[in-house]
Formats: sequence, structure tokens, C-alpha cells
Amino acid sequence: MNDDEIKQGGFSRRDMMRVLAAGGMLATGGGLMSVAQRALADTPKKGGKIRVAYESSSTADTLDPAKGSTGADYIRFFMFYSGLTQFDGSLTPQPALADSFTSTDAKTWVIKLKKGVTFHDGKSLTPADVAYSLMRHKNPATASKLKSVADQFADIKPTGPDEVTITLTAPNADLPAILATPQLVIIKDGTTDFTTAVGTGPYKLKTFKPGVSTIGVRNDSYWRPGKPYLDQIELIGIGDDAARVNALLSGDVHLISAVDPRATQRVNSTPGYAVQETKSGLYTDLIMRRDNSLTGNPDFVMGMKYLFDREQIRSAVFRGFAAIGNDQPIPPGHRYYFAGLPQRPYDPDKAKFLLNKAGALGTALPPIFATSDANGSIEMAEMLQLSGQKIGANIQVNRVPPDGYWSNHWMKHPLGFGSINPRPSADVLFTQFFKSDAPWNESGWKNPQFDQLLVAARAETDDAKRKQMYADMQVLVNNEGGIGIPAFISLLDGYDKHLKGLGSIPTGGMMGFSFAEHVWWEA
Repeated sequence: MNDDEIKQGGFSRRDMMRVLAAGGMLATGGGLMSVAQRALADTPKKGGKIRVAYESSSTADTLDPAKGSTGADYIRFFMFYSGLTQFDGSLTPQPALADSFTSTDAKTWVIKLKKGVTFHDGKSLTPADVAYSLMRHKNPATASKLKSVADQFADIKPTGPDEVTITLTAPNADLPAILATPQLVIIKDGTTDFTTAVGTGPYKLKTFKPGVSTIGVRNDSYWRPGKPYLDQIELIGIGDDAARVNALLSGDVHLISAVDPRATQRVNSTPGYAVQETKSGLYTDLIMRRDNSLTGNPDFVMGMKYLFDREQIRSAVFRGFAAIGNDQPIPPGHRYYFAGLPQRPYDPDKAKFLLNKAGALGTALPPIFATSDANGSIEMAEMLQLSGQKIGANIQVNRVPPDGYWSNHWMKHPLGFGSINPRPSADVLFTQFFKSDAPWNESGWKNPQFDQLLVAARAETDDAKRKQMYADMQVLVNNEGGIGIPAFISLLDGYDKHLKGLGSIPTGGMMGFSFAEHVWWEA
């Protein structure tokens, strides 16, 4: 059900008709009764308080959207503020505070704002609030985590009582997706003090102690009729994986993030508890640097890609909580995923032929650097080592502690692993990790055709043509890119089954950090 269909927490007539039609008019023999009972069971209830444990908290926790950089920050932003758009389960941006966004050239965007929206202090939302909220990220003095993204805002100005016009420095058809980023939520014009978090979000701030806890209470004047459902949400941080699971199963908290795949069976087998799996774009990738004569050899790169036993990685390393990858960075389920690429199989014979051609057999290879902080990288490296032994490839594994891995080892060796969190859009992912001059271009792969497609896709307003461009880019990365992506890793949240309405939005765990608006408590 989408938000408009739930309305005041009821089951809409349209839903009922759809269910009846699907069941061949289940009006006989008790069929209708079971449909009605199901509908009733899914009706959100008002009231209740929950405690939620996220895996990170620190004294740097913030209520200033420009300063946020952790999942716990993003949860706070979506509790107390609202954005112009928000993602649905397929990562398609949907209108939120924006009623509509239109553009003829992908460079100048006219945004109509929802009428009747008020901040927690009763002030009405205005176009000036939107202009201030977005443009402050551009100001170097703000020190926004999103400055590089905001630099494309050439001008933002009110052009009517409920209208804002955004002019970009260059066309970008992805703007509606960018505006769903947690940091780009809307604050009051001129706000510099964030201790009270006055926004238009579903909850109002009650107390905030950085590194300790955040408490929000229901905003009865929320602009989505009937929402939110809970009276209060408390957010705390528990860094230790096992301690977080223990807190859930002892009833101390009702929802937790980042369940270790090895703990899923324990949670699921405890009566009254379950794990919510969110299939996501998170991947741990093997990086083969171009600046090394061996690992930059296309035959070596392709040989290593054939050495991944992807099904075993999915089942053994990630306990089935992953989707098989195909060396393309867009995950299955994403609206721009290209399904037309033949799946690359585990083929030791082909790997042997290619690695031999590259001169990689019977000689000492550069070691693979792996760390526990890159999900599953140590296990994957050991599997490559075993597969290599069978074909005469001498693969060594260097296990490195997580502390300092990303600054001292990531992208610094001929062979190593990276870990890339889900990105909200294909453009952001390709721009940050595959563009020739991207600082995080992990393998140092440079392809002028890829770069041209990336810029052209931004300016393309025809979605079908854009999808084809992204497909062509995935083919290039799959065939020529210097990284291997064996699997896309699911995000796992543990929850008390009395908590209803928890779904999946692939930008992050806990419904892309926006669970607060959607969940209710069934006592």
C-alpha cells in the first residue's frame, strides 16, 4: 500500500476491489471474510513506544542535516525533517514536500510545493525555506558533507507562493533522486541553531544527547494524514553486534540494525522475533589496479573474475543473504539494472587459460589485501586462494585489521578488496567510482566512452534512452573494468514481531533510514 491509499489508517476501497478482483470476486464461501480479516490485520494502530538500536553512535551525532554522515544521523533527519522527494522500494523518487517537479531540459527545474505544510512550531512551509535549505550546502563555511553534490546548484529561488525554481550548472535528469538524499531535508529559512530540530517531519524532538540517545514524539500536525502511528521512538547506539542482538531478544529494544548473517538463525528461531532482509546495492569487490603491469593486464583481470565461485560465496559467506553479482555495480532490482548481460560462471579452466596467458601461473602473485571491515572479503580471498591452488595460481592473502584499512590499504595495492555502500542513483555510483577522474575510481580504470555516456545520460530526459545508456555503461564495466563484484549483500534488521509496517528501501537498513514514518505497534 502506498501512503495515499492508507489515508487514515484504513483499507481503501480501491485496495478491496483489487483484492476481490485478484481472487475472482471472493464473495462466496467465507473468502470475503478472510480478505476482510487480512485487511484488518494490516490496519495501522495509533499509540505505543519503541526503542531502536543502531550500530553506531558518537559525540559527533548531529541534528544538522549538513553535518550528518552516519545511518543514525539519517534516521534522525527523516524523523524530524522531510525532503522534497523520497525513495520507494524500487529507488524511484516519489514526491514528498514537492507536489511535482518538472523540467524540459533537465537543467531548469520548477518545483511545486505541497500546500498546508507546517513546521513543528506552526510556521508554514515556504519556497524561501527550500532555497535556504539547499543552498547552505554550497557555502564552504557550512562544511556540508554534501558540498560536492550541492555545487551543481547554480541558483535556487522562489518563483511563486508555492513554487521554487532550481537552476543547475549542467543538465542532470537525476535531480529528483538527488533531492531524496538524507542531508537535503528541508529546514526553516535562516536556521543556524539545530538543538531543537524544528522541521516538518513525522516526529518532534523531545531530547537529544549525542552518543547516548534521541527521543522523538509524534507530530500530530504531520502533513501526511493519519501518520505517524507511534507515540514515541527512542534511538540508542549499541556498537557490538552480539550485544545488539541480545538487547533485541531480551526485550530491551524492539528494532536493531546490521544483524550479522551468522546470528540470523538465532533471531528467527526465537519466538516473537524475525529478521527483515533488504536486498541492496552493497557490494564487496576485488580491486585489480591498472597501474601494475600484471593486475592491469586484461587477461589477468578476466581470469580472476572467472575464479569467483559466486554461488558458494552467496550461500557460505553470506548465509544466502545476498544476490549473485555479475561484475556490474548496479544491483538486480534497481530500475536501471541491465539484466541482458550473460551471467559470468565459475570456470576454473577458463581462468587457468587466461591467467596463464597473462603470465600469472607458477609465479608469486601480489598478495590480496582483505579486512573484516569489508564484508566477507577475508573469506572470499581464501576461496580465491583455494581455487587458485587447483590451477597453479599462487594466491596469497594479507589479512589487515579494520583500523586504518581504508586510509592505508584501500586502492593502495595491486590486489585488494573494497566495500561500497548502496548509492541512491546510478549517476552517483558511476560518478564516484567509475568516472576516469573520480578520486574513488578503485582500479584506476579509464574509459573515454564510459565518461561520455555518463555525461550524456545526465542530460537525457527520455527514461528509456537513459536506461539504455546505463546498460551500455554496465557492459563496459563488466567486460573491461578492473573490479570483480561476486555478490550484492543484503542489509539485515532484527525486530520484535509486534512491530508492523517494516518494509525495504534499498538505500539502507531500517527502510532506507525512514522506518519512523511507516511502522506501528500491534500490542
